[in-house]
Amino acid sequence: MGGRPRDRGAARRVAIGIARVAVGACVAVALVNPRPAIAGAPDAFPGAARAYVVVRDGVTLWSAQADDPLPPASLTKLMTALLVAEAGRLDEPVTIGPRAAAARGARLPLRAGVRVSRGDLMTAMLLRSANDACVALAEAVAGGEASFVAAMNRRAAALGLSHTRFRNACGLDATGHAASAADLAILADAALAVPAIAARVREESAVVRRGEDPPVRIATTNALIGRVQGAIGAKTGFTNRAGHCLVGVVERDGVRVTVVLLGARDRWWDAVAMIERAFDASPGVRPRGG
Repeated sequence: MGGRPRDRGAARRVAIGIARVAVGACVAVALVNPRPAIAGAPDAFPGAARAYVVVRDGVTLWSAQADDPLPPASLTKLMTALLVAEAGRLDEPVTIGPRAAAARGARLPLRAGVRVSRGDLMTAMLLRSANDACVALAEAVAGGEASFVAAMNRRAAALGLSHTRFRNACGLDATGHAASAADLAILADAALAVPAIAARVREESAVVRRGEDPPVRIATTNALIGRVQGAIGAKTGFTNRAGHCLVGVVERDGVRVTVVLLGARDRWWDAVAMIERAFDASPGVRPRGG
């Protein structure tokens, strides 16, 4: 999750053209619709994703199926990171257990018995979307993943995420594991309010130390970082059931835009178009519908 080989190829293509698109997206949109469609258009980007929401400084500009509970893939890890950060002791070493070492999907990788700090595990989980790091953190914080997932659901309820229910810590496809685009926008705000998370998700790459094993440099799976002006996070995700997912957060001149895409058709190009259009929208205007 968080990026398959074919998706990394797409990200590389985006890396070539995304800056140009970021500058020209508003012009391209204007050719189709000369004025920002923030009034009377509940779905300004039809077909872009199974569900999406675009939020500017707390105001939802456009959305589609924003309250539908859908598989969130590794966007789940924003909640995992929030609980880990709130538990503290990020310098504390964690001994990787056999269950974490055997985790499937995206991996660092980690082998059983290696000691890695909670902070480095969180970096690996957020940037590479490493499931072995994710499971290790859940076990370290709560003694086991089941207990950790129960804590995730309590925290979701406290945040008012009424269309979210977690079944695992990492975002693997599972019956009943779901979140809505609107809920994930709220979760992203809560996660980015924590400095330890905010500092990590804005990095293009990082070095993770793995005890006596050689350190490994990892790159973010988020193609917006370093390529779109003001991009500060937050998380990518992919599973067969969820499709390509993204929480993208951009800040410019004190204005924050958050885009959440679940089951996206082309998450990078569409996210950039949404972001640029949101910054071009008239500030302080609350659109009708959507």
